[in-house]
Amino acid sequence: MSKVYFPIRYVDVPASPPHGGNPAYRVSFGLEHWADGSPQYVYKVQMAYNGAVAGRKSPSYPEGTDDLERVLDAMKQIKKGEGKIARGMIESAGNEPGVSVREAHQLMRDE
Repeated sequence: MSKVYFPIRYVDVPASPPHGGNPAYRVSFGLEHWADGSPQYVYKVQMAYNGAVAGRKSPSYPEGTDDLERVLDAMKQIKKGEGKIARGMIESAGNEPGVSVREAHQLMRDE
């Protein structure tokens, strides 16, 4: 399980009804600090509401919408190196603290 996620780039894809609360699928690529202490580069899809990621809410794609296709297209963009720069964003999960910003920068330099 990850402790802290540092997105590097992302694309927000608006979610269709019946999602409420100004929803979007945040498709991203970044560095994740795993529980065993290892840094891993990962691709992620998270739910965001009003621009803030809902850490424990898994994305769902309503039947009869093109949400899934648009998320897959966004993932292709991210894999090509496109998307918005996510510099300075930190997302934590779990009960224990993850790594500090300074530690994350060191982990990225060590790669």
